[in-house]
Amino acid sequence: MDTFNKAEITRRGLLAGTGALVVSFSVANALAQQPAQPPAAPAPAKPPALPGSLNTDRFLDSWIRIDADGKITVFTGKVELGQGIRTPLIQVAAEELNVEPGDIELITADTARTPDEGFTAGSQSMQNSGTAIRNAAAQVRELLIGQAATRWNLPADQLKAEKKTIVAPDGRSIGYGELVAGEFLHVEAQPQSRLKTPDQFSVIGRDLQRVDIPGKVTGGVAYIQDLRLDGMVHARVVRPPSYSATLKTLDASAIEAMPGVISVVRDGNFLAVVAEKEYQAIKAMRALEQAAEWDEPANLPDQAILPAELVAMEGDIGTVAESGAPAFPNGPTFEATFTRPYIMHGSIGPSCGIAIMKPDGTMDVWSHTQGVFPDREAIAQMLGLPEDKVRIIHVEGSGCYGHNGADDAAADAALIAAKVPGRPIRVQWMREQEHMWEPYGPGMVTKIKASVGPDGKIDNWAYDLWSNSHGTRPGDAGSLLAGRTKGNATPLKLPKLSINPNGNGDRNADPLYAIPNRRILWHFLPDMPLRVSALRGLGAQPNVFSIESTMDELAIAAKTDPVEFRLKHLTDNRAADVVKLAAEKFGWGKNEVPRGHGVGFAFARYKNHAAYLAIALELQVEQETGRVRVIRAVSAIDSGQAVNPDGIRNQTEGGILQSISWTLYEAVTFDRTRITSTDWSSYPIMRFASVPDTVEVHIIDRPGTPFLGTGEAAQGPTSAAVANAVRNAIGKRLFDLPLTRSRVKTAIGA
Repeated sequence: MDTFNKAEITRRGLLAGTGALVVSFSVANALAQQPAQPPAAPAPAKPPALPGSLNTDRFLDSWIRIDADGKITVFTGKVELGQGIRTPLIQVAAEELNVEPGDIELITADTARTPDEGFTAGSQSMQNSGTAIRNAAAQVRELLIGQAATRWNLPADQLKAEKKTIVAPDGRSIGYGELVAGEFLHVEAQPQSRLKTPDQFSVIGRDLQRVDIPGKVTGGVAYIQDLRLDGMVHARVVRPPSYSATLKTLDASAIEAMPGVISVVRDGNFLAVVAEKEYQAIKAMRALEQAAEWDEPANLPDQAILPAELVAMEGDIGTVAESGAPAFPNGPTFEATFTRPYIMHGSIGPSCGIAIMKPDGTMDVWSHTQGVFPDREAIAQMLGLPEDKVRIIHVEGSGCYGHNGADDAAADAALIAAKVPGRPIRVQWMREQEHMWEPYGPGMVTKIKASVGPDGKIDNWAYDLWSNSHGTRPGDAGSLLAGRTKGNATPLKLPKLSINPNGNGDRNADPLYAIPNRRILWHFLPDMPLRVSALRGLGAQPNVFSIESTMDELAIAAKTDPVEFRLKHLTDNRAADVVKLAAEKFGWGKNEVPRGHGVGFAFARYKNHAAYLAIALELQVEQETGRVRVIRAVSAIDSGQAVNPDGIRNQTEGGILQSISWTLYEAVTFDRTRITSTDWSSYPIMRFASVPDTVEVHIIDRPGTPFLGTGEAAQGPTSAAVANAVRNAIGKRLFDLPLTRSRVKTAIGA
């Protein structure tokens, strides 16, 4: 075994405390059960690739810890944000360590304790962190067996791991904690792991109750909004009334004299109040709002002609995909322009952050950010502190799925804490602040022209999209509202056009269907008149809405059933399987559709390389009012190896409901100066009365295949299926989201 080396101890390992032993071993020697070899030749310049996020944090002690008493702790750089990811991460570790899920404590993203896995985004937690943890756990299991074999002088293949012990054929056993007692080891993982095969699984593939749910349904401390620290005081920020407003005059003397007020903080255009109690802070904030005078230029676009405004902002043009040469000979051709407005995350709990500046000059920040390490970088830059002086600890927030106000609330708290040191500062946003200042999902315009050839298949496809970047996440102080409004502000860096396999505004813009002549262009908008960033699915929802609406129109032109038309163009068997299963479980084409009802179908593979999802749904359209209500939805999903099927089902159900809400109700509103959708009445979302009667999710499990991710697969197909069902119900296509009552009623009467 490798010898103890103080120089190799990680900061995370040291912070774990005494009496705890981090398991990591010289894997090559331990797995082979061979004596120590002479020093090897110098390592190659480029180390071998490791599975998942192990490739960027290569030491096993970053992922697995076993205490002397046998307690097992697993570390992930990913965060729980409602997707239920903690549960399957525990499952894969438990499976490979041969322990029960309840034997494992999972620590999520914390810059002082966990690996740096960047952002929790793109439905990649299982692909990256799940893969890393599973491989690390498998290697630790084999190393524990190897260590026991050495102690007992037995062949490793005669031993087995079970219930936190290694067991010999004669019944002898030794606990995991005993095997690592007195040793602290830190070496790299290896490229290959002895993973269990699907027939050996006892935990993977099993429905397991989500570990994050009990606190949420029992009134426990489930969210950062619930967190209370000793000595904590409350702060409220006074935001400018609009994006470009600047603070002209302020007399804060009356506010400073209000009961409980500790401090009024002004730094440039950043304005806040700190008080002993929360309601005192709210009252002082309202008074501070009245005392502040702002200059407000009117420089927002004209919402009445928003699509034209967006097209006029075009900067660079990038080719997303191209093959053949679209020519459009005489044949059935469909041409249309589709639009999506700016839409909100609409987090049910407004954003919150807590920070304390400690006497030693270090700062701790609690945040529901999706990226603790990038947020640390941005906050440290904003405060002029070294990064190692700032610690970001993730605590789950009430509502997210993208870049909402979490990072900004953390930055607010950090900036105030730097000016009011020594006590935890809790910043809670108000509802109107969340609605007005969160980064929205960008408005988009897409134009499509496609034709069907004599063989009844698509022969030409031209697709153009206009969109901002969907990513302005932290990593830089200019990405934070506090960083942009404080004195000596850091401006937001304008993003540049970037086309890569993960996609951005162009995500899912290239159809998965086999089309000989196709061209997909992204007309990139560098300027961002409204604040925008990542929202669940990025460009996938508007792109799939446009593509799948077009597929239905082309099927009608080809006089072919919409499901059969899609199958004609799919060469990927897994794609065809989800289409067939969704259609079968829905009873597609088998039942007469009642008057005033419509059925719709849609399919996409998220990012064209992640989860496959198809959905069929039935809805009712009230002819008199234009109200649309989805009655039932039936989906099929292939996420690769299913770790926790129940988690896949509830994530997909939630995605379907959120997408229905986007499609039927949601749009940010604004005038030439301010955001006007500042509450739930001016920004309606789907209410319980409009939830479908039934939502079915059928999982195609692929044991032994890579994890594909689940959380964002439903957004695009659901939106398109709703649009196709409305088309089926009223006989007319709607091109502009959301499909509101007024738009549907106008189409019916046209």
